Amino acid sequence: MNAPRTIAEYLKQLRAALKGADPALVQDALYDAEEHLRAELADNPQRSEAEMLAHVVGTYGAPEEVADIYRDQEIKIQRALRPPPMPKRRSLLGRFFGVAADSHTWGALFYMLLSLATGIFYFTWAVTGVSLSVGLSVLIIGIPFTILFLGTVRALSLLEGRIVESMLGVRMPRRPPYPSNAGKSLGQRIGAIFTDGRTWTTLFYMVLMLPLGVVYFTVTITLLVLSLAFIATPLLKALSVADVISLQCDTPQWLCDNNYWPLAVLTCIGGVILLFATLHLVRGMGKFHGAIAKGLLVRSAGEGH
Repeated sequence: MNAPRTIAEYLKQLRAALKGADPALVQDALYDAEEHLRAELADNPQRSEAEMLAHVVGTYGAPEEVADIYRDQEIKIQRALRPPPMPKRRSLLGRFFGVAADSHTWGALFYMLLSLATGIFYFTWAVTGVSLSVGLSVLIIGIPFTILFLGTVRALSLLEGRIVESMLGVRMPRRPPYPSNAGKSLGQRIGAIFTDGRTWTTLFYMVLMLPLGVVYFTVTITLLVLSLAFIATPLLKALSVADVISLQCDTPQWLCDNNYWPLAVLTCIGGVILLFATLHLVRGMGKFHGAIAKGLLVRSAGEGH
């Protein structure tokens, strides 16, 4: 491969060298490389891009070398962050109840409970920002306000990515797309913000988070409360029979009667099964949402930089 003579060529070769890698890793690598190259160019204004790149290739590394370094680092980081491997369970019961030992299950559970609050916040922020941007577009402050709003959307996208990665275990970018404004006029810079597909997919994600958050939170809370209530049935029955508590008159009679203990035990067992089934469902919803976040918030490896 020919030696790159411009920053754009270097980034193109780096992208090609990272072909097949995780899009989030590609975005991080391109950001770091462009930031370093443009800093080198700014620190040495007497050098042309070709001269600077010839010097940098010897210190920072050729695109293929940088790609190999990032792949190796990614493997080391993922190994360090990965929780201890779960013992393989061959039996159906082992796989069913083993979900509780998976750290991603509890991360997904917490995300589902948090999703209603984040969904309301993202939806409100997106709808309010878009409404004000449209309303102020006829005024001189309209464009600056819109640019500022879209900047906050990108920042929230990065924040949401960190939440998704830490709770759902899905690799998300740790760097934003680099704002490549070199040699562009103010109008071109503004236009680039509006023509960037990630801007609009991120806004769509923020609006989508409200209905998704309502569904995630409602399903998770309903099943958790129902399963825990079933599990507590023998305890409630024992306290009712001992006259420690007084249940409402509309409570099933078998809860207050000294008989029917087998039914209370079966209800408790059913609650335990429902609880672990809920954990499986929550983990599945976490994987589903991780795929949505990956598709809408991460710039695909084939997109222009």
